[in-house]
Order: sequence, then C-alpha cells, then structure tokens
Amino acid sequence: MERFVFKGLACNLVTYLTDVMKMSNSSAARTVSIWSGVTSMLPLVVAPLVDSYWDHYSTILASSLLYFLGLLALVSSTLYKQNPSSSSLYSSLYLISLGQGGYNPSLQAFGANQIEPQNELPTIENDRDPNNKSWFFQWWYFGICSGSLLGVSIMPNVQDLVGWGLGFGVSAIVMVMSIGLFLCGGRFYSYRQHKTVDINVSFFKKIIRAIKGLKSSEKSRLVELELEENPLFLKEDNNGVETGCSSDQNSGNSNHLFKIMKVIIRLLPIWTTLLMFAVIFQQPATFFIKQGMTMKRSIGKSYNIPPATLQSAITISIILLMPFYDKIFIPITRFILRNDKGITTMQRIGIGMFLSVIAMVFAATVETKRREASGSGTGRLSIFYLLPQYILLGVSDIFTVVGMQEFFYSEVPEEMKTMGIALYTSVFGVGSFLSALMVFLVERFTGSEEKNGNWLSDDMRKARLDKYYWMLACTSFLTFLGFLLLCKLYKPSV
Repeated sequence: MERFVFKGLACNLVTYLTDVMKMSNSSAARTVSIWSGVTSMLPLVVAPLVDSYWDHYSTILASSLLYFLGLLALVSSTLYKQNPSSSSLYSSLYLISLGQGGYNPSLQAFGANQIEPQNELPTIENDRDPNNKSWFFQWWYFGICSGSLLGVSIMPNVQDLVGWGLGFGVSAIVMVMSIGLFLCGGRFYSYRQHKTVDINVSFFKKIIRAIKGLKSSEKSRLVELELEENPLFLKEDNNGVETGCSSDQNSGNSNHLFKIMKVIIRLLPIWTTLLMFAVIFQQPATFFIKQGMTMKRSIGKSYNIPPATLQSAITISIILLMPFYDKIFIPITRFILRNDKGITTMQRIGIGMFLSVIAMVFAATVETKRREASGSGTGRLSIFYLLPQYILLGVSDIFTVVGMQEFFYSEVPEEMKTMGIALYTSVFGVGSFLSALMVFLVERFTGSEEKNGNWLSDDMRKARLDKYYWMLACTSFLTFLGFLLLCKLYKPSV
C-alpha cells in the first residue's frame, strides 16, 4: 500500500511541476531527481540509529505518521491554494521523504525478522539453503511491484482527468489504511532485533551536566575531570540510582562506528559502479514522460493515455517474469553451471546492468524516429513505441534491484542489516543526485548551441534527447565494464 502511495505521487510529479508549478522541463527533472535522491539517502542516516538505539516497530509507526502529515500538507496546499507556493510544495515533499527515510529500511528488516530462528535467512557463515535469502527478497520485491503497478496505473489517470487535489487525497487515505492494517497485526509480530549499542537517559543527563559546567572555567575543569574518570554511559539500578559502568561500553560504541566505516569502505567500489544504473532509472519518471507527451496517445475518441501510466509496463514485466525467473531461468542455469543457486548475486546484478544499457539504446533509437516523424510531417509516432524501453528496464529490475538487495543485506554483519538495506537505497539516492547534476551540465554545455539548441529544450521539436540517451548508454556501459573488473577482485565476507 505504501508503494501505491509513493509511486502514485512520484510517477507523475514531473507533470505537476511543469503544468501546475510552471517549471521548465529541465528544472522539473532536476527537482524530481533531487527529491528522489534525498528520499533514497535518508535511510542511510536513519539506519544506524534504528540498528543501535531504536526498534523497527516504533520507527515504522513514527515514520508512517510523518509520511501521512506530508501527504496531508500536499493535499491542503493543492486544494486550498490557487497557485501553490514553492515553499509549501517543498516542505510537503521533504516531510514525505523524512517519513519514508525511516519507513522503508525498517519495514524490510522487520519483515525479514519475522522468519523464525530455525528458518532464518542464511548468512555467508551459515548458508545451508542458499535459496531462502533470494526467495525472500525476490517475493518482497514482487509485492512492492504489485503496489507500484496499481499506483502508476490508477493515480496518473485520477490526477490528469479528475484533479491533483483528489489524486493526492487518495494517496493520503491509502496511507492511513496501511497504518491501520500494520497496527492490526501487532500481536502476531516477532520483535527480535540485534542491537550493538545500549543507550539510556543517563547518557543525556551526563551531557547536559557537562554543558552546564561550561559556565565557568573552574566548573568546566571539574566536569572534564569527571568525564575522564567516569564514562558517559551510566546505568541506573532498580532504585533509580546511577551506578558507574566500565569504559567497555564507550569502547564498544567506538568499535561499532569503526565497524560501520569498515563495511562501507569495503562495499564502496561496487556501490559506485551501480550509480549509473540508478541514473537510468530516473528517466521513466522524467524525460520518458515528456517524450510521451509529444506522441500519439489517443485511444478512441476521447481518452488520451497519461504518459506516466506507461511506467506500469515496468512493473507488469516484473510481475509476469518473476515466476519465470524463479521456475525456469534458475533451474536452467543450475543445470548449465552446476551451481545450486543458478547464478551468483554478482552475476545477477551484472545481467541487469547490461540490460539497462540496451534499454537506453532503444530509447535513443525511438527518440530519433520520433524526431524524424515530427520533422517530415508524416504524423506523430504512437506512444506504444516507448514500450520496449520500459519492458527492458523492468527485466533489468528483476536481476539488478533484487540482486542489490540480497548483496548488501548479505555483506553486512547480523547487527547491521538495516544499514545493509540503507546502502542499497542510497545507490538510488546518490544516483538521483548524479542525474540532476548531469541534467544541469548537459543544459549548461548544450544550451548555447545555435544550430541544434539545448538537448533538453522545452520545445521537443528542438530537443535532442536522443543524444542525451546515447550519452547515458555509453556511460552506463563503461561502469558495467568497471563492475565486471571489480567482481573479479571482490572477496565476499566470510
């Protein structure tokens, strides 16, 4: 249900920005990319706190509330203001981002924890059934895609044909329903969660005492001595009296931070090569939509297909082909490769990366044909010419996105599983920022060309999206080659 809400908002946001907020195509694309980037990066900030100090269940509830408040603010600014201000738009969107930052990684880790200990997802150390882990993430992603399909199929029609206020309002109502359903299952959940750091109120009391001591140099010195002699982390006994605790806990906190940094540094090269894959996945929600706006969209006499609904082709291909992958592709690869798992996680990611390059080649070719048809006066191309690039991205999703989830979840210690999921989402976060930067640079360096004009011009007759797509295809292919090289050098955690 959350995916229905988010995809219903994100898939057509670029249209809202250009039609209602009157932004240019490039400005709207940058805004969507930056917002997507912040939304995807926030889990990386929240995850260490959830793993160390908070719990998944409470974080999900608190994040859901922030999520709903952001949607409510967006509805009110759209319904009650004729011309919504940029400040109200951004505050609403980033409140939603803040809510999702805690919601997504916590929910996925909480879902994985529902598996009973004897059926836990295998780790590198205990990999008795290597298919359990892939099965969980595969069908988790299948559920996400089902919600996304409904969101991108239904919400653009409501937003374009009925109104933006009602469209955003439906999303807010569905979010309330999802919170209610989650609460209904409270008594059936397993609340197991590994924690590495213990924190309590005494820590904050000690910090406040240290701050107050800064009022005079004498008190400051006394506090400094006190902090040196007594660790900040104190525990209270049953009578509420503070008792000293050894410095082992401070050492444990430092070791935990060091452990986090060590894991991130080890995974950073692989993480970096995945960024261009994330850049490509910004295109369906930005320039693919503006491309579709100029094509023949009519079905019958009165209905025009909202270009954003073509994103449903991505999720439909995932839903239809996921069982094919599980029941046919994996058994065949098991037989050919003599591997119980069929293909490795890294091979799965690489196949998807290569397919995303092919998708951009298709996109560039279709855009060339669209421009030729528009310039020759033979009529507009049908919007269904865009379907192959959407379907290819859906197939690449099955391989790379699910593989990324499994890879980052497996390659972090047991007590850092939320961090592993956050590392996966951060790929799309930084990739979104990189997409916004590329749009800015392309507009800056091509905007002054007198003959061909800006590649990303608002006038789609002058825009050269085909060149932009070719640039993405070439850059993605180079990072794919880098990924293959790193796969040969990378040693899985043991």
